[in-house]
Amino acid sequence: MVMKEPKIKSMSRSDFKDNEYIDQLVEELNATGANVMVGMFDDLINWGRANSLWPFCFGTSCCAIEFMCLGAARYDMARFGFEVARNSPRQADFIMVQGTIVHRMAPVLRRLYEQLAEPKYVIAAGSCAVSGGPFKNSYCVLPGVDKILPVDVYMPGCPPRPEAMFYGLMQLQRKIKVQKFFGGANRKEKREDFFREHPEERGLI
Repeated sequence: MVMKEPKIKSMSRSDFKDNEYIDQLVEELNATGANVMVGMFDDLINWGRANSLWPFCFGTSCCAIEFMCLGAARYDMARFGFEVARNSPRQADFIMVQGTIVHRMAPVLRRLYEQLAEPKYVIAAGSCAVSGGPFKNSYCVLPGVDKILPVDVYMPGCPPRPEAMFYGLMQLQRKIKVQKFFGGANRKEKREDFFREHPEERGLI
């Protein structure tokens, strides 16, 4: 049996907050156990996946400008392997929703998510993507992208600073490093599986 512990760069576990979700993933992984050879392949593949995450950015407002700061010299997201931002969802590993999503845009966003290659992830960056932000009670704004997409990481803030975005991206790295790739993360989520868990969203998409 291979016991996994989430580690990332030079940061210790105590530097992160709210580790319960990661701990739950680790417990599930350790409970099932893994063949030593398969476990080593899991570690190798997840190390490569976590350190070469290609983002597909869906920026509609000010949070997208904050993300642009990550690619500049001061923050330099290339140090973490995030720098290969793609214009096509078919070449990206995760979609980063930045800004307000209106109801008319929801089907387009969902279609782009479905075009991402498996395994795929979703990050909700900023108050508007997380919960609708200051437009939460508006008739035309979606109260959070989790209504139509399975969100993996939430980045609160209006807008979140580049440091907060780095923290959220590193949380996604931690999640990927403790996943079970063979027979786990590489299984495609079917559209009907999503609607089975969120039946109230069938009319939106």
